[in-house]
Amino acid sequence: MDKIKYNPQIHNRQSIRLKGYDYSQAGLYFVTLVVNSKKMLFGNIEKNKNDVIYNELIINEVGEMLKEEWLKITQRFNNIRLHEFIVMPNHFHAILEIENQIAKKKLGDVIGAYKSITTVEYIRNVKKKNWQPFDGRLWQRNYWEHIIRNQKSHEQIANYIHDNPQKWDKDLFNILEM
Repeated sequence: MDKIKYNPQIHNRQSIRLKGYDYSQAGLYFVTLVVNSKKMLFGNIEKNKNDVIYNELIINEVGEMLKEEWLKITQRFNNIRLHEFIVMPNHFHAILEIENQIAKKKLGDVIGAYKSITTVEYIRNVKKKNWQPFDGRLWQRNYWEHIIRNQKSHEQIANYIHDNPQKWDKDLFNILEM
């Protein structure tokens, strides 16, 4: 294979974080993590009896592990409070709160730890329980975040998380596996 020559016009990764914002600052944050390959590794969503709408999220053993590890995050980061979250078939949504800046840990530290812990556990269970292997890495390199600035925004995002399985047919992560 030929080596691809570095081209700063196309290979220069830009941060998607809000420039100048202190992500260790107390507040609410909405995050989304996506499986690197977008494969449905965490479960599925089944349609109702009439095959008209999606309505039932069925997470598998991997999805259960993701839930368990998310709930343990507060043991690792004592200034984090968890709010709404959901494990979808190939992505994860959560609202978390940084309560104070005492530990000076940033949102990225929390998300990085979660991604690392779940990846290690997943790899362990590929070997131990025959979970489906993944190529390269479990999670996409980055994560999407939104700073929640008021109660109305929090309620809208919480509703979005809650209603996500029912809107699976319109979800941009609902793609056919290749």
